[in-house]
Amino acid sequence: MNYKKLGLKIKEIRISRGLTQDTLAEMVSCNTSHISNIENNHTKVSLNVLLAIANALNTSIDYLLSDQYENSSLALDNEVLRALRTCDSEKKEKILKMIEIL
Repeated sequence: MNYKKLGLKIKEIRISRGLTQDTLAEMVSCNTSHISNIENNHTKVSLNVLLAIANALNTSIDYLLSDQYENSSLALDNEVLRALRTCDSEKKEKILKMIEIL
């Protein structure tokens, strides 16, 4: 497993969700330095903490590791479906139209 890629993915998602390392650490019940060490590849993340991070970021472990799969399509498909679940019908219709244009 490439922990550097994993740390960067966690950081990217955390920032996109508007969370600080402090906030994520609080959500995961660990200290801020541990989150920093994970994001910067100074420590390996345990499965329990990785699961807690995925839950806190409202994503899946599959998506966090998707950059490391030979075929990441399934993980990306699942992440798109997860994001769509929170959309109302109007947003889903707009998204569908954008997809059809692409």
